[in-house]
Amino acid sequence: MKAVVWHDIGKIALEQVPEPAVRGPQDAVVRITTSAICGTDLHFARGTVPGMRPGTVLGHEGVGVVEELGTQVRNFNPGDRVVVCSTIACGHCVYCRAGYFSQCDVANPNGPNAGTAYFGGPAATGPFDGLQAEFARIPYAHTTMVAIPPGVTDEQAILISDIFPTGWFGARLAQVGSGDVVVVLGAGPVGQLAALSARMQGAGRVLIVDGNADRLETARLQNAETINFNAEDPVEVVRELTGGVGADRVIEAVGVDAESPKAGPAAGGADRVAFERERRQVAPRTNVEDGHWVPGDAPSQALRWAVEMAAKAGTIGIIGVYPSNFDSFPLGMAMNRNLTIQAGNCHHRHYVPGLLSKVATGAADPTTILTQQEELPTAIHAYEAFDRREPGWTKVSLELM
Repeated sequence: MKAVVWHDIGKIALEQVPEPAVRGPQDAVVRITTSAICGTDLHFARGTVPGMRPGTVLGHEGVGVVEELGTQVRNFNPGDRVVVCSTIACGHCVYCRAGYFSQCDVANPNGPNAGTAYFGGPAATGPFDGLQAEFARIPYAHTTMVAIPPGVTDEQAILISDIFPTGWFGARLAQVGSGDVVVVLGAGPVGQLAALSARMQGAGRVLIVDGNADRLETARLQNAETINFNAEDPVEVVRELTGGVGADRVIEAVGVDAESPKAGPAAGGADRVAFERERRQVAPRTNVEDGHWVPGDAPSQALRWAVEMAAKAGTIGIIGVYPSNFDSFPLGMAMNRNLTIQAGNCHHRHYVPGLLSKVATGAADPTTILTQQEELPTAIHAYEAFDRREPGWTKVSLELM
């Protein structure tokens, strides 16, 4: 079968790999009909999240049709359409039963303290071959797969495999409530769906910060007020728009590949030395080629802005991806402003069923952020365009039907 395979930093390829098989009674094999490219995949290609094992199939977003089931998978039948949750969970440990699926004690073969298990990630997450492939093995399929309701399209469902629940989770971490002023840092796919989620959870006003004009234009479809950090100082604008108070809630949806302003009043700050030290720490080895796979030049930028933008006694939800060796955070400022900070990987299985129902009833439509639909043979071109943040490449799905 064809799949997108990680070989080294800056080296990914579409190639033939062996088809997966059911290995145990809780496995399933799914024929993938739609996958997608996520910003997290770019972290692996850029080298800002370490530990990838050569030969790993990439991708953690998938929709497909059940082909084969292990004997203990009793809630599905061959031929069922399913969403594959990005994070893998056993469904029976104490963490899964409490709804903390991304902290499952069983799914990660590296042990209960190894952290989240997910598809297409580093060795520390399993590793498990990912979903940018014609077929995929799904461990703990009775929990990791969710049936797609009638009337929900592949285009809608693929956005519920990871990024819509992650955006929803970010709003929950930030404790968004009725009437809140919410700032979302990052107008990428997750940030835009975090803005939609904040509005659905009762926010009175949503502001979104990015340096890419094309993404900010798309973000207006979420009824968000946009702030371009390459044209104005985002912290000052947030303060001005909130009467000097700041935002009640901040959702950080950028992560370790954050970029510093290249123009405008926020450019050329005094943090360049610190940012360069952080970049060397998180990405000691890179493989930049023809402008591709360039790590962000300001790893802690979004975190610093989040703390500065939040109102005193406000809350911050961090869903941007940071590797375990990242240790830069403005703790002193956060403490002295009595901020509440929550961070983590989304508990996808907790949110996917409810979000599928919202889409099925017309209460939400995440497809406003889906800007490109490519076929699997063009996946590497799609990676390159998405990596460069080219206009019109906010979110890319890969069609395999």
